[in-house]
Amino acid sequence: MIRASVTGLAILWFSASALASDFTANDQGQIEFSLPSGNIGCVYTPEGGTDTYEPAGGGPELSCDRVAPSYVRVILGPEGKARRYNDVGDASCCGGGTFAYGKTWDMGPFQCKSAETGLTCRRNDGRGFTMSRKSIKTF
Repeated sequence: MIRASVTGLAILWFSASALASDFTANDQGQIEFSLPSGNIGCVYTPEGGTDTYEPAGGGPELSCDRVAPSYVRVILGPEGKARRYNDVGDASCCGGGTFAYGKTWDMGPFQCKSAETGLTCRRNDGRGFTMSRKSIKTF
């Protein structure tokens, strides 16, 4: 009962369509965006992946990188807890459109909110992560 209420609040929190950001997908369906600071950037890969990349479990997948104070990647797939990687061999942050502070983004099962204090992303079931210069938390 409590879990359903928390999930409902999360959906309500992310559903402010007047504050939504819209980014254009590339020809493979991927979407890239970065926070205005340039320190955090994300890549959304749709279910089935691309010609050159298939997410674990077939996707969809949201992969977000933080540049400083240390380079860290968090990947949220279609199920399970978000995974944190402290040793990223293919550092490539940050491109795409600017995800303005105070805006939300929604694609597939993922919803994200940009704030001056960092990025919060969740999947429809409530699993997700927060990412900022000060900390990274997965849940």
